[in-house]
Amino acid sequence: MERQNKAWTIFRYVTIAIGLFIVFFPIYSVLISAFKTQTEYYNSGLQLPHDWFNFDNFRKVFKVGRLGLGFKNIFIILVVSLAGNVLIGTMVAYALGRFDFKMKKPIMGMYLVAQVIPMITTQVATFQVIKFLGAYNEIYAPMLLYLGADVLQIVIYLQFVNNIPRDLDESAMVEGASLFKIYRSIIFPLLAPATATLIIMKTISIYNDFYTPYLYMPSRKLQVVSTAIYSFVGPNAAQINVISAGILIIFIPTLVIYLFLQRYIFAGVTNGAVK
Repeated sequence: MERQNKAWTIFRYVTIAIGLFIVFFPIYSVLISAFKTQTEYYNSGLQLPHDWFNFDNFRKVFKVGRLGLGFKNIFIILVVSLAGNVLIGTMVAYALGRFDFKMKKPIMGMYLVAQVIPMITTQVATFQVIKFLGAYNEIYAPMLLYLGADVLQIVIYLQFVNNIPRDLDESAMVEGASLFKIYRSIIFPLLAPATATLIIMKTISIYNDFYTPYLYMPSRKLQVVSTAIYSFVGPNAAQINVISAGILIIFIPTLVIYLFLQRYIFAGVTNGAVK
């Protein structure tokens, strides 16, 4: 029995060690590569850099890769996309949570179906629509694609909407408030915790997205942070040390957002379920 417990303990520690290695090895590799020259990178392998104060790669990312332009473009996309996404998501949840109509269940079903369809299978049709709208290679192409509310967003909002007493709506209607005023003055403010959660999750998702900006905004002047570092990838080789420096810079805002706002993420998801 004692031998079995010892074996189980060893197995657990080995499993944890493997898990930690899988998680932290890429971070270690990126960190040490960011401070190496090109020659040092190829000659030293996974050894520590000779000079931790070698910031040439970071300067190159901003000067040649124009990472500052990438931050500017992604900031504009985030502001417009999040504003529209929250507006559409709250309105959809308000309609589905408060009113009974014939197409209520089919609409919810379509959200679920759209969620399980692999995105890659709809890209040809989506690309044709974007091109038809004249949005291809324009900054509002990803904005249009990010505006739509997904099923997770609708579910979180619905949890909060269903927990708001209908008496508030009826009292407001007695006072002569319209449905839009009820949404604006009662429903929308009470959805603030869920909105905070979804803004954080959407911000990280849009910020890290490479595929959508790369496909719909190939122009260099429209690059975002995720596509800016791709300029250091050539047809035959890539400047991994410079790319690593860019990854570290791009990683900082995501890390700060997660560390300072993670409690809102979990609180927003769970609060609506227990109210």
